[in-house]
Amino acid sequence: MNFDIVCIGNYTKDTIVSPAGTRYVDGGAMNYAAHAVAALGCNVAVVTRLAEEDRDRVVQMLEKQGVTCLVQVTPRSTCMKLEYPTDNVDVRNLYVASTAGAITAQDVDKFYTRAALIGTSLRGEIEMDAIRALRARSELLAGDAQGFVRVLEGQDIVYRPWEAMPEVLKYFDVFKTDIKEAEFLTGTSDKRKAAQMLAEYGPREVLLTHQDGLLTYADGKFYEANFYSSNFSGRSGRGDTCTGTYVAKRLSLPPEEATIWAAALTSLKMEVHGPFLGSVEDVTRLIRRKYQ
Repeated sequence: MNFDIVCIGNYTKDTIVSPAGTRYVDGGAMNYAAHAVAALGCNVAVVTRLAEEDRDRVVQMLEKQGVTCLVQVTPRSTCMKLEYPTDNVDVRNLYVASTAGAITAQDVDKFYTRAALIGTSLRGEIEMDAIRALRARSELLAGDAQGFVRVLEGQDIVYRPWEAMPEVLKYFDVFKTDIKEAEFLTGTSDKRKAAQMLAEYGPREVLLTHQDGLLTYADGKFYEANFYSSNFSGRSGRGDTCTGTYVAKRLSLPPEEATIWAAALTSLKMEVHGPFLGSVEDVTRLIRRKYQ
């Protein structure tokens, strides 16, 4: 099988608590990213693990958008609770009641793809051999810091030093982090300096999301684009949507234009709970209004 993009990561059954109330959402980085990529017209697949009780619902939702689903059924899905104590979308607390286990090299040996996007929720959800296999089976490999700095201790997700970072980052072409993760990994709150420091480990392009927008560092140059959301009720999945959009657009556009597309589509996604279900026309209208 051949695809434009394959999104890899466990599905998550999310409980989202914010000042606006409590909601239950089908989440997971692969889910948010795949919906964005599909909306842009790419041939996309997901590699994921989830429980039997969730399979039909989640697969049906993805297949409705034209996404091919390569699923491993597990005893339990990854169940996550996300608490946003304030209106600051960069501040949240995370808890996990169960996990669906780790994605292996055997889970990713049935396809080739122009781009592969690893979107896991915590450390240990993808094996190192699977990362190496994806590097061999894709022209462009992207990853997200959240799946490497987050560690499960009991039911709490905490940040812990990532000793394998030099070894892992050399495999990635694109590496995404949010501002909190970037500071943890580099020790600096300066967004540009943090992006440059991460790029020194190997990725030629670093994406850094923050409350106001997206910063891209690509081939020694910086590009920035703001978010223009009327509200942030759908903040969960922000980075996943942003990364998926950027990677999809990088297959045909330079970094500056891909950054704008990523910020625009993510702006629209953050206005609603769940994955992006809008159209390309919705995104192009916002780009004309705000970015040109």
